[in-house]
Amino acid sequence: MKRIITQFCFISLLFINVSCTNDENLPVGLITLDGRPAPELKLNDFDGEPFDLENSKGHWVFVHFWATWCGPCRKEMPTIQTMAYIMEKTSLEIMMINTSEDEESVFNFMGIVAPDMTPLMDLDGKVTERWQPRGLPSTFLVDPEGKLRYLALGGRQWDSPPFIRFLRRLINSTK
Repeated sequence: MKRIITQFCFISLLFINVSCTNDENLPVGLITLDGRPAPELKLNDFDGEPFDLENSKGHWVFVHFWATWCGPCRKEMPTIQTMAYIMEKTSLEIMMINTSEDEESVFNFMGIVAPDMTPLMDLDGKVTERWQPRGLPSTFLVDPEGKLRYLALGGRQWDSPPFIRFLRRLINSTK
């Protein structure tokens, strides 16, 4: 019986892996979404500057939900900062949304882990509720028409060659 359960679990994992990577050009772990419109996203950044996703139409947007207490977020954040440097001269917009934390915690964390990133502050968690990430960290890639196209659940090595190539392909496909 134990062997049958083990085989079933193994086959199930293979099926899940194949279904989550149905496009051979996707880096491992990215999930293709159905293209529904992205939820509203209006927040101020850490410096008080407003951001509205509606104003980003025409660009791919990297929408990343994270928190300072999240271990995988802590590990992933430096790779996002490096990816931001690499993608700096492209049209990719990177939005780092901190979920429901106070400014002091976020300020201290960012100063150590990713000093050049400016997060958006979802102080009351309402934007996070609208987007419904299935855990932290979660990253959505929103296409130039404002539609949800890809999702990454959990931490990623965003500065690795497969992710950089993928992001460049996305940006170049809209030129």
